[in-house]
Amino acid sequence: MTRALLAAGARRVVAIERDPRCLAALEELAAVYPHRLDVVAGDALTLDPAELSDPPRKIVANLPYNIATALLVGWLDRIREYAGLTLMFQREVAERLVGTPRSKSYGRLAVLVQWLAEPEIMFDIPARAFVPPPKVRSSVVNIVPRAEPLAAAHKPALERVAAAAFGQRRKMLRASLRPLGVPVEALLARAGVSPTARAEELSVTEFCALARAMD
Repeated sequence: MTRALLAAGARRVVAIERDPRCLAALEELAAVYPHRLDVVAGDALTLDPAELSDPPRKIVANLPYNIATALLVGWLDRIREYAGLTLMFQREVAERLVGTPRSKSYGRLAVLVQWLAEPEIMFDIPARAFVPPPKVRSSVVNIVPRAEPLAAAHKPALERVAAAAFGQRRKMLRASLRPLGVPVEALLARAGVSPTARAEELSVTEFCALARAMD
């Protein structure tokens, strides 16, 4: 993929790679494309891509599936500093990114991502495209940052509210939000949300209202 980005004309590519076995191949690519490829040996979980590149910047990655969600949630903190993110996920995770209210794929991840960006599944990649072939289907998702968040909210509060609500998604909010340790009925009243609603019925803007009420 690094080679393809360079061949397609990318002015500068910063490649983050933690596997030492791949570094030699990347250095060979850097020699073929002088001054256009910077190789960073390190763990993407501990690095901030926005600190390694200049705008306009994009993230393009076939993410390790075991840390894909953690990486994306971390990048949301500076999402507006990117022109876009093109990422490959396990199909199930991709569906969670674009999930809509009242669908089984709608959950905490959809709320956080759609609050700040517009995700779209572009295409699937079959298992036979990989060696060895995995037991899951993969999907490429394009994530375009919004000019402004859908509604005002602080991310930590939004994460707490969404995690509590979807942690017991079959229960009404008056029960599922009890782990927050606040007067739930008053919280719901301030947010203008029905206590008998369930997490999957709320829009992203309603979750933002709950987060503001928490604050």
